Amino acid sequence: MTTKLAILDDYQRVALEMADWSGLPGEVDITVFADNEADLDKVAARLAPFEVLAAMRERTPFPRALFEKLPNLKLLVTTGMRNGAIDMAAAADHNVTVCGTAGSTEATVEMIWALIQAVVRQIPQEDKATRMGKWQTSVGWNLAGRTIGLVGLGRLGARTAAIANFFNMRVIAWSENLTAERARECGAERVSKAELFSQADVVSIHLILSKRSRGLIGADDLALMKPDAYLVNTSRGPIVDENAMLEVLEAGRIGGAALDVYDLEPLPTDHPLLRLENVIISPHMAYVTAENMTQFHVETVEDIAAWLKGEPIRVLTS
Repeated sequence: MTTKLAILDDYQRVALEMADWSGLPGEVDITVFADNEADLDKVAARLAPFEVLAAMRERTPFPRALFEKLPNLKLLVTTGMRNGAIDMAAAADHNVTVCGTAGSTEATVEMIWALIQAVVRQIPQEDKATRMGKWQTSVGWNLAGRTIGLVGLGRLGARTAAIANFFNMRVIAWSENLTAERARECGAERVSKAELFSQADVVSIHLILSKRSRGLIGADDLALMKPDAYLVNTSRGPIVDENAMLEVLEAGRIGGAALDVYDLEPLPTDHPLLRLENVIISPHMAYVTAENMTQFHVETVEDIAAWLKGEPIRVLTS
């Protein structure tokens, strides 16, 4: 009997190159989708024939309503060991096994600092200006001596803090459960939320999207930022009130932003963020490196092979 497998949202068309899918046991018919479909009914119609799905991060959400429309689905593999876009309770209710993979945080940490340095030195703007025949149109500033405010001090926040200390920055941090001891361990100073937004030259977000963190950063917080301060978000778009962020950016009330994540992804081509010169846009690519993508796909194959043998591994559903 042939197992029908779909690989979803393979934007770069690299999934089949980064792992040996031929080693899957039995007959497996693989279909690759390189585009993203957002309409739930269209997603359901596309995926209805498949018993196994391989999802890339949160590119395609799996709410209860979608599981209800996929009676053939038996296994869903997500890259990463956490995926907030999958309704795990609904998966369990529909007898769908959900498995995950490991992944490195180093790619995201490196991207955080690429964005910070790009925005404070206005590298994309200078690249564009130079190509237009202009020369040195802006004046950036040193990171040394500046203050970085970290919203969240987990694994990514701690690594970001370590590099900030290397740059001789003052590191301050806040989250709802952060202790002064944890902050000191990471080379940071625990401050209040208001102090962080009012004192930081760069605010960088390092939280998991949850009911508690959704909309956590709003208009009142952004209003406290210095007029030349920058907001950097590589976590999840909905943590920041997008309308409030747009308002301060459009009015020039902060220096700018460097963003890798958005409320709606892929970002619509008519989105107002794309019109702003003080915003650096990247397409949720902080985790997209050859090393990370290879690990994702190799372990996806391992998960599927183990499930086909009746011995699933890295199971996320209870």
